[in-house]
Amino acid sequence: MQVDENPVIAETARSHDGPIETDAVIVGAGPVGLFQVFELGLLEIKAHIIDSLAYPGGQCIELYPDKPIYDIPAVPMCTGKELTDNLLKQIEPFGATFHLGQEVTQLARRDDGRFDVATSKGTRFVTRTVFIAGGVGSFQPRTLRVDGIDKFLDTQLFYRVRNPAQFAGKNLVIVGGGDSALDWTLNFVQEGPHKAESVILMHRRDDFRAAPASVAKMRELCEAYEMQFVVGQATGFEEEGGRLTRLKVTGSDGVTRVMPLDMLLVFFGLSPKLGPIADWGLGIDRKQLVVDTEKFETTVPGIFAVGDINIYPGKKKLILSGFHEAALAAFGAAPYVFPEKRILLQYTTTSPKLHKVLGVETPVFD
Repeated sequence: MQVDENPVIAETARSHDGPIETDAVIVGAGPVGLFQVFELGLLEIKAHIIDSLAYPGGQCIELYPDKPIYDIPAVPMCTGKELTDNLLKQIEPFGATFHLGQEVTQLARRDDGRFDVATSKGTRFVTRTVFIAGGVGSFQPRTLRVDGIDKFLDTQLFYRVRNPAQFAGKNLVIVGGGDSALDWTLNFVQEGPHKAESVILMHRRDDFRAAPASVAKMRELCEAYEMQFVVGQATGFEEEGGRLTRLKVTGSDGVTRVMPLDMLLVFFGLSPKLGPIADWGLGIDRKQLVVDTEKFETTVPGIFAVGDINIYPGKKKLILSGFHEAALAAFGAAPYVFPEKRILLQYTTTSPKLHKVLGVETPVFD
């Protein structure tokens, strides 16, 4: 997904001589961060949104853009990309400014009660409130521990699939035993625009953490000689002319064999890291931010945490839970933005004020 594909985020922030003053800064452009824009917008709170990825969508885009999601209310099924696109469409009326491809590196309270926020690209903000919607932190792939193989990273060695078309017609070795490994194996084996020339799936043992139906389909394809499955671990490689040509694999029998390949895809999972958030003086429990359940405010007044990054009694890591948290967090933030204003609960179905904010006509009923 390219940043300029969606008109909502095509107009991103340009350089500023001084800090950007705003009501809210949202850290994280995943589904919950995007819905936070909507809930703040209904209360006429303007937001800037920051994400370390070069595109919005967070885990939905990074981990399962094409996989179905079934537990979004009133949406029987959608993919991660479809959910992201729909959320971007929903927040169009509020004109949030995106700052993508940068990480928040500094956060500090000012004497006037607002916060100074700075990013890895030098973008600076002065904001009344901060919303941390960073999922479980920034994701780093668990890497293949074979000396020297990292030099092929992003040319022949991949830990994520961003462009499936580049693997079409290639001889692939896929390593891993989880859903990502099995899903991409099936994607590249079966007929379609991304079908590979050949696929070998390798895992260190003959049982999997993936969905049973995917494992059954993989074994069926092996029996039909449409792909291979090998039990073993990568222990070395061979190269010619600066190109990775063969992977050395040691099996459970202790014998090392070589596998010719064009591309190597490794899916050992992603390791979440809190990163700079851990140094912001917030209450943390098991690498998650402690919040109340009234406003989803952290231990620092004016800083809220929504989505998978927070923790409280009964917490369930579901997108729909994050949507609920975003709604209450917006109301919790309103007194910081409008200290003299009484905030009333209104309904998008009937409120002319909200219809004006959303840019829609108030319906007339006979």
